[in-house]
Amino acid sequence: MNSKKNIHKLLNWEYWPNSMFYIPNIPFAFFHAIKAKNLVFYTAVNPTIENSGIGTESKFETMQLIPEKYSPITIFHKTNSNIDETIDKVRNQITTYPLIAKPDIGFRGLLVQKIDSESELLSYLEKYPIDILIQEFLTEKKECGIFYLRYPDNQSGKITSITLKDFLHIVGDGKQTLEELISSDKRAKNYIKIIKSNTTIPLNTIIKKNKKIQLSVIGNHSKGTQFINGNHLISEKLEKTITELNKQIDGWYYGRIDIKYNTFEDLENGNFKILELNGILAEPTHIYDASKSNYLKALKEMRVHWKQLYRIARINHDENNVPYRSTVGLLKDVKKLKKYTKSIVKLNKI
Repeated sequence: MNSKKNIHKLLNWEYWPNSMFYIPNIPFAFFHAIKAKNLVFYTAVNPTIENSGIGTESKFETMQLIPEKYSPITIFHKTNSNIDETIDKVRNQITTYPLIAKPDIGFRGLLVQKIDSESELLSYLEKYPIDILIQEFLTEKKECGIFYLRYPDNQSGKITSITLKDFLHIVGDGKQTLEELISSDKRAKNYIKIIKSNTTIPLNTIIKKNKKIQLSVIGNHSKGTQFINGNHLISEKLEKTITELNKQIDGWYYGRIDIKYNTFEDLENGNFKILELNGILAEPTHIYDASKSNYLKALKEMRVHWKQLYRIARINHDENNVPYRSTVGLLKDVKKLKKYTKSIVKLNKI
């Protein structure tokens, strides 16, 4: 099973490691650093987000930039703070389960979990001695990622990517058990370990014909969610809605917002909740829809976005006097992040 899974991931570029999408584009990034006469020019892109959002930033602090209307109820649990006090905050502010718990600094779904009870939350907080966000579980039926950018000297911006998210699922045939359906599904079988640790349905249950069973509620590619190119949905009305939102988020000019919503009409009218606000490390994730793109096109799309990132950084620095971060200071932050990420990976294996 493991060898087959590894071969499948090797042959399908959407599963390749991050380095395969960044290393080939390093010369392009270095060329723009020379033009800017600064190796870390990109730190001027989003002035109100630490290092413009390269992954070192606190998700909780970044979420504070979002208008309350769009934000889920979120509780911050700091490392080694009193767990009982955090539980009390959850009782008073969120009140109901399930909820979502995740690291304050983290990415690609590491340690993101759906928590179904107070005892599960207690176990999670005791098991992971890190800064943690606890969020209400949003019941909106759909999720998407919208990549947006606006030049600081313009009043309007543009949506450059919409990624629809198809949560990992199987459909019953009235004959096979849940485990058999998972094992025969081209996508689900690659995540069987995650599924077994999260599903509340016994694996030997025969699933009724045409019944859809959702196997994950976390919209991360690493959790099995399929990313679907939704760029055909980009509309003038939606761009206007996201621009109005952008202007309420001080100092955010480039990145992706991950959104929960019910209908496309709700999305266009601004009736949605924001799960996360991401800065310059964010990707236009529609590129991972292998049915509509290929590896070389994905690399090209990254360069297109980086070119616009460069322009935003230069406008902010040259015209708005936004300083670049010191290279030494940034390197220290990145070194600290690498050490932290290794610890998160180790915790994920416990």
